[in-house]
Amino acid sequence: MRCPYCGHTNNRVIDSRASRDGRAVRRRRECQHCGDRFTTYEVVEQRPLSVRKRDGSVEPFDRNKLIRGIQVACTKRPITLGQIEEIANAIEESLETSESGEVESWQVGERVMDHLRDLDQVAYVRFASVYTRFQDPEEYLDAIRELAARQGYDAAQLDFLESALEEERPAKSRKDRGRPK
Repeated sequence: MRCPYCGHTNNRVIDSRASRDGRAVRRRRECQHCGDRFTTYEVVEQRPLSVRKRDGSVEPFDRNKLIRGIQVACTKRPITLGQIEEIANAIEESLETSESGEVESWQVGERVMDHLRDLDQVAYVRFASVYTRFQDPEEYLDAIRELAARQGYDAAQLDFLESALEEERPAKSRKDRGRPK
């Protein structure tokens, strides 16, 4: 293993332990030339996993892309990187069971939504709005209603959202009439 600091290959393993739920080995190494320490991971090489996108194109599964998408939904939420990585691990593990080695993009999105729904409702709505391509505020309300029903809220408790939305619609149309086209 080449040292990332000095480039020499003479190093020794200081610590070795299971990682990623036993699917990897984390090794802490020390370079014998410069003395710096670094971490490496050893994983079993799986058959390549591909994702078929909505437009029909196929691309290799990218764990980092999955993590970035979840991080965007979780921005400014009390969710740690460790929790996001756990979600990514669980999703990647469930996708690897695909017999063909190819999964549909909607399968990835649905799994992310399932995990976020249980972890953080705001992150869930954020992710769902991009993933399902919300077009208007009604679709946000539908997602919020679904979450409220799961949490046992009475539907009447959400009436304030609908009344606020109804008040906003006429105000927007009055503003729009005064604007030149």
